[in-house]
Amino acid sequence: MRVTIETERLILRNLRPGDEKAVYAWAGDPDVARYMIYPLYRSEADGIEWLREREENAEDPDDYDLGIVLKETGELIGSGGLVYHPEEDTWNMGYNIRKDMWGNGYVVEAMQAIMDEIRKTRNIRAIEAQFAVENHKSQRVMEKLGMVYDRESSFEKFDKSAKFQSKTFRREFE
Repeated sequence: MRVTIETERLILRNLRPGDEKAVYAWAGDPDVARYMIYPLYRSEADGIEWLREREENAEDPDDYDLGIVLKETGELIGSGGLVYHPEEDTWNMGYNIRKDMWGNGYVVEAMQAIMDEIRKTRNIRAIEAQFAVENHKSQRVMEKLGMVYDRESSFEKFDKSAKFQSKTFRREFE
């Protein structure tokens, strides 16, 4: 969805071509990419196609995948959002952020703001997110967002370079 959301510390905006350098700062970091579904980016050019796709999906009312920008500096430090899956009537959550920004609560702030924005116009029945069992930081983010354990799961990187045992957390709304 084409939208800009402001929180106390962040601006959430659509990603676009031209964001390659900032995207590479997290997607090219082995620690950030370790548990992500995408393979490690080897150059800024690796993100060009993904950014084009993000721009093309910007009008999709079921896609709130946004860039996370620090208000104070204007830096794009990560991305994340919710995408609706009508066959399950569930919104799936995903996010990642530069390693030097970990531990500041930015992801929780961003994901909560996106949920709040969607709820202004849409009914959210449930959100789900999946994380590698070893990724305790993501589990903590989900817990802070009111999500709880739902089931065991697994996922594989797009390039098949790694497969992870994972857990799916879920939050139901009334």
